Amino acid sequence: MTEFSRDTLDTLRQPLEDKQIHISRAVGSVTYPCNIMFVAAMNPCTCGYYKDPEKQCTCSLNDIKRYQSRVSGPMLDRIDMILEIPRENINKLLDNTGDELSSSQMQTSITQARARQQVRFADTHITANAHMGSKEIQLYIHMEDSANDLIKQAATRLILSPRVVHRIIKLARTIADLDNSDLILTKHIAESLQYRSKSMFVDIE
Repeated sequence: MTEFSRDTLDTLRQPLEDKQIHISRAVGSVTYPCNIMFVAAMNPCTCGYYKDPEKQCTCSLNDIKRYQSRVSGPMLDRIDMILEIPRENINKLLDNTGDELSSSQMQTSITQARARQQVRFADTHITANAHMGSKEIQLYIHMEDSANDLIKQAATRLILSPRVVHRIIKLARTIADLDNSDLILTKHIAESLQYRSKSMFVDIE
């Protein structure tokens, strides 16, 4: 993602928010639908080894800041999940005895979660939790008191924007769907918060 300029990336902000793209020219303007799944990846720095526990980074702090600043804070606010994926240990990479879910188990879980969402939004134009606006969040989101307290504490401590808080809640709703739960529990909010890691960023505005 950082191979693109900051200005280029920031032009994606409005389409990601409104799910529409507007093109204006002297002869007129036109609007197209733009409901997409946006997936992107980036290195933490130019050499790729910033904060690597085994290999030393060769970039200066200013170089790292300059590289990472190509992705603005408002752009990150419009991304539902931000995951830090460290370099895999070779022993773990070659170990096939883990307890991860199989592809078929994942498929079953996802299919069931999608079915729950279809029932939830049966009488609306919405097709997924991610498409909810603030009004729909008020109508369809129900969480236990401790989960509500946790998101309030996180919003205050981490200085989260309303947009980010809504994304965390919608993601928690999907996690609850995968957990076959009608109520968003504290553990669902906690997991959703983990998917907004910015520990690899030096300074994001």
